[in-house]
Amino acid sequence: MDRQKEFVLRTLEERDIRFVRLWFTDVLGYLKSVAIAPAELEGAFEEGIGFDGSSIEGFSRVSEADTVAKPDPSTFQVLPWTTSAGRHHSARMFCDIALPDGTPSWADSRHVLRRQLNKAADQGFSCYVHPEIEFFLMKNELAADGLTPIPADNGGYFDQAIHDSAPNFRRHAIDALESMGISVEFSHHEGAPGQQEIDLRYADALSMADNVMTFRYIVKEVAINEGVRATFMPKPFADHAGSAMHTHMSLFEGDTNAFHNPDDPLQMSDTGKRFIAGILTHAPEISAVTNQWVNSYKRLVHGGEAPTAASWGSANRSAMVRLPLYTPNKASSRRVEVRSPDSACNPYLTFAVLVAAGLKGIQEGYDLPEEAEDDVWQLTAAERRVMGYKELPGSLGDALREMEKSELVAEALGEHVFDYFLRNKWSEWSDYRSEVTPFELKRYLSL
Repeated sequence: MDRQKEFVLRTLEERDIRFVRLWFTDVLGYLKSVAIAPAELEGAFEEGIGFDGSSIEGFSRVSEADTVAKPDPSTFQVLPWTTSAGRHHSARMFCDIALPDGTPSWADSRHVLRRQLNKAADQGFSCYVHPEIEFFLMKNELAADGLTPIPADNGGYFDQAIHDSAPNFRRHAIDALESMGISVEFSHHEGAPGQQEIDLRYADALSMADNVMTFRYIVKEVAINEGVRATFMPKPFADHAGSAMHTHMSLFEGDTNAFHNPDDPLQMSDTGKRFIAGILTHAPEISAVTNQWVNSYKRLVHGGEAPTAASWGSANRSAMVRLPLYTPNKASSRRVEVRSPDSACNPYLTFAVLVAAGLKGIQEGYDLPEEAEDDVWQLTAAERRVMGYKELPGSLGDALREMEKSELVAEALGEHVFDYFLRNKWSEWSDYRSEVTPFELKRYLSL
């Protein structure tokens, strides 16, 4: 750690960095930042930066507001923005949040995930994650109704030449990410107008959660520079698919992929099968975390391209959990793809509950149900019940009722985050239920 601190301090001096931005994430997944001068950083490493935790969503009450942000030097990166003279002027580090006595804050999303990864480590596992992050690019103006956003292009899936309003967006975004050490594996136009997908190369789960937060910040900044806006809203258009964050996961025991078994027809080990069974069994109760907004459930609808039932399949894109078969004989690539999370989730909490559910399946020896070979999207609710598929919550309210009963989620998030998250989300659901929408006025006003 001391060598990392020395590297940070030396880099600031050598590259004449003027500002260091200390980042952390609140319970709802919003990025928070405080900027300090490089001269203050040595003190920040030793004592942290104090701030009013009662002003941050879910952190602390007014009576216990003092909170400390402690920068993690291993996350140091120079931000890609340059001055007119071509010099980089700022860098960033993620922070761990602590109480004044130095103990970790139970409201810190990074701490929630680290605690869960430590439980995995106690069982001999390290967890790696590879997300496919979808989002929309929008024009700056709205449609004639003054409400509806306008996509930045009219492209479709894998279209090459559709760059109407932001011709260099993906190239510039990837350049910026790569300059910060965040490796991009693929990028392409997604199926809906204006919809993009950028896939990050796998990393350990904590680093990847940091990377997802950085990704969202970088993408929004690059979009503004290109004259458009980026949104990670799960479902901005009723007539087009929403934005997912399909999450590929694998557990390793040292250098060995714990999900791989060369003698199995699907080359999936018992550990991997039980991990999948854990996610399927606990899918309804973790849904409020993986899909945390009212709007998230406009994406998770029957007949759409997102899962609505807890099912699994090999190469079946209608299932909630999929076994990718791109490289069937490559042991290190054996993984599971969870297709329910959307790109507006808190990645720390999302990875934490997914790991918790999977580990529960391994610990308890859950049996994996029959593989879904049908197009689950096309089955009726009655057909799903007959086939034994567990329905996923159809609204935020349904998801919160499932979460409230969950010992697994309460333990994974910790009492403070669990209670705050539920209070905040019940308030959101109450506000939504009392709202009179344009849909209702259009359909019912004539009555």
